[in-house]
Amino acid sequence: MFVLGIDPGLSCCGYGAVRRAGGGLQAISGGVVRTDTALELPDRLELLHRELRGLVAELSPDAVAVERVLFQTNARTAMAVGQAAGVALLAAAEAGCPVAQYSANEVKMAVVGFGGATKEQVQRMVRAVLGLAEPPRPPDVADALALAICHLGAGALRRRLAAVVGDRDVRPPLAPARVAQGRR
Repeated sequence: MFVLGIDPGLSCCGYGAVRRAGGGLQAISGGVVRTDTALELPDRLELLHRELRGLVAELSPDAVAVERVLFQTNARTAMAVGQAAGVALLAAAEAGCPVAQYSANEVKMAVVGFGGATKEQVQRMVRAVLGLAEPPRPPDVADALALAICHLGAGALRRRLAAVVGDRDVRPPLAPARVAQGRR
């Protein structure tokens, strides 16, 4: 299986592609897409979309894993990250790729074993898991590779659970599904 991880960001969007190779994992590609802060928001989003759509077309992954934004203390940053995440989801959907979303804590738990891991710990663990000579830099690349690693582990569990319980949104026991309830 070949997974493209995307760590959404409007100024700096990380990507990392990982393939399951035999009994291990292999990094295929990684980098960042940057947008010029001098451009207007629609132009930045269009540029990001074009770059991500091209990346998905070039790499042809079996699945795309995107970080899900759950909480940000800075509303402006949260909006920009949310918009970039939407662009990433759109690029994957246009290519017909299955998409999974994971919170930062889910990724850290899957890769480091601790949901409160630091960026440096994630970088070191990604380096070790993928057998890289150096930790991936910038941290956006390490986060994207970690998303792909997480999906390669958690994705198999989700597929097995989905086969048992049907097409409902299935999450591993660490992240129980939340059900939104409407007001009466």
